Amino acid sequence: MKIVVAVSGASGANLGIKFIEKLPKNYEKFLIVSENAKIVLKEENNIEIFENSDIAASVSSGSFKTDITAIIPCSMNTLAKIACGIADNLTTRAASVAIKERKKLLLAPREMPFSSIALENMLKLSNLGVIIAPPVAGFYSDPKNLEEMENFFIGKWFDLLGIENNLFKRWGEE
Repeated sequence: MKIVVAVSGASGANLGIKFIEKLPKNYEKFLIVSENAKIVLKEENNIEIFENSDIAASVSSGSFKTDITAIIPCSMNTLAKIACGIADNLTTRAASVAIKERKKLLLAPREMPFSSIALENMLKLSNLGVIIAPPVAGFYSDPKNLEEMENFFIGKWFDLLGIENNLFKRWGEE
């Protein structure tokens, strides 16, 4: 399986990095990081990342045949561009390719509260088959710390994408 993970400039960019770190080893992984995500990652995690301006990268083509694209977190700017068909950087181009090729695309919008415009954009994308899955806490998993809550988010995203995992306590489990 090939998976593209894009990290946009919303707070919580480290969730995208943890998502890719927890993927099964047999997945072929491709990471895109926006300029604003670099700033967030540097401030929140002190990580140095590569460019998002490489619009000619392999993942920008439908012939590359990726299976899954996930944008974690997805800024409202990135969400709006995708909803309007704007593909002006590698992140939005990869999302555009996923939509046109009818591949799995997961967006994890990270802003609260959502404006009416953002909700309209999410509805438009959801109607196209895009998975809209903000990192919303599920307290039935009884998280003891931030890492367990992050594992819940990542586990739920994996579930939505058909990736086997046991990252969180499921409803009814002891």
